[in-house]
Amino acid sequence: MQPSTPPERAQYLTFTLGREMFAIGILAIKEIIQFHGLTKVPMMPPSVRGVINLRGAVVPVVDLAVRLGRAAGQATRRSCVVIVETADPAQRVMGVLVDSVNAVLEIAAADIEPAPSFGARVPGEFIAGMGRAGGRFVIVLQTGEVLSPGRLATTFNNHTQGT
Repeated sequence: MQPSTPPERAQYLTFTLGREMFAIGILAIKEIIQFHGLTKVPMMPPSVRGVINLRGAVVPVVDLAVRLGRAAGQATRRSCVVIVETADPAQRVMGVLVDSVNAVLEIAAADIEPAPSFGARVPGEFIAGMGRAGGRFVIVLQTGEVLSPGRLATTFNNHTQGT
């Protein structure tokens, strides 16, 4: 009998939006900061809540609830901005406003199922999969899709043109 190879595992930061738990791969996360407010910028897409000054850099902050098609949440003392590094050279760092940050979980690749083709309250292109962790499902997000500046701009243009 040959020894089995351990399953491929990855770490994910879990956080909540409303009553649902989401996850982002830990390798994309630069830091987590407490939400202290931000500066609103005119003519931004509805999901871009504003910008923050992060050690001299202007960082746009996306309200993840709005980006996922939900109503804007009310910021509380538990609200956080997750600073994410993107692959887009036009905008290397973006902030994501979430209701609360939970924990870093290690999830085996075998424990991540494909996203359902129906019934998900999140656009399918934003979901990398459904991870099983501690007896419940966690929605693993495709940060490249969710935070794509081009897609944010397209959404904004469609919104302002009424399409």
